[in-house]
Amino acid sequence: MKFLDEAKIFARSGKGGPGSLSFRREKFIEYGGPDGGDGGKGGDVVAVAVAGLNTLIDFRYQPHVRAGNGRGGAGRNRTGADGADAAIEVPVGTEILLEDGDTPLADLTAPGQRATLLAGGRGGKGNLFYKSSTNRAPRQAQPGEPGQERCFILRLKLIADVGLVGLPNAGKSTFLAATSRARPKIADYPFTTLHPQLGVVGIDGREFVLADLPGLIAGAHDGAGLGDRFLQHVERCRVLLHLVDGTAEDPVADYRTIVAELKAYGHGLAARPRLVCLNKSDALTPAEAAARQRRLAGAARRPVMLLSGQAGTGVGDVLRALGRQLDAHRTEEPA
Repeated sequence: MKFLDEAKIFARSGKGGPGSLSFRREKFIEYGGPDGGDGGKGGDVVAVAVAGLNTLIDFRYQPHVRAGNGRGGAGRNRTGADGADAAIEVPVGTEILLEDGDTPLADLTAPGQRATLLAGGRGGKGNLFYKSSTNRAPRQAQPGEPGQERCFILRLKLIADVGLVGLPNAGKSTFLAATSRARPKIADYPFTTLHPQLGVVGIDGREFVLADLPGLIAGAHDGAGLGDRFLQHVERCRVLLHLVDGTAEDPVADYRTIVAELKAYGHGLAARPRLVCLNKSDALTPAEAAARQRRLAGAARRPVMLLSGQAGTGVGDVLRALGRQLDAHRTEEPA
């Protein structure tokens, strides 16, 4: 199934049913009087977060959502039926914005969470509503209120425990394939990952979700390369795993490029707990790997772990370190 993380939809709520203008005409009843019932309420447009969905591709082919209209009232004080609500099922982690793309309306981050986007029109009052001591035979009834219509932007932000960041060809997809059952595309050229990939990683009896994001380049926050379109998925990750290609000409410059993009994008990404690893250490001699590790640790001002996703060297240690950071981050989160 194709991954789609943004979609535009047109939604319309149902209009209310009209009230009834009716009078009782029954045998042996001398003074019948009004008995027109109220119209039914129009259906609402509701967004519901559903577990098991991971893309917005359905809205590419069905971008219109319409709720049912309310039925009109009838004689004998019968109220019209309410219109059926239109439920939009979206993946967990979907953010709903107005058409301008900047005004948020709802952020559905848990299964079963609901948000009413458009309320249905109110049903009109029947002529029984207008009956009074001075108006015994009212001949007026309300029409139902019209429904609302509006365009919305659906934007999916993947919810994962750990997000993989790094330059293209840093070995992120190889690491994901080596630690989970995910099978991302792997090749010896950059930008092989065009869509985010999720994998469940297990170590020492515990599991967490790892997200492989397309590679970033300098200027990504301004739209360069694949742009900031996929940086939004990092916002949900509690911990970042920063992979640096150990065979690159200047690993320190590569590290600083990614850090600069995280800072420029904002949303607190630069302050997110981050584990830095020098990847592809199997392609270096022990002396070269140690020297590059020391230089990178000095530039990052934090410990740097050696890793080889291809050979499996250091994978277990990295996963355990990620587990410890996740535990520490959970204790710091407010209840």
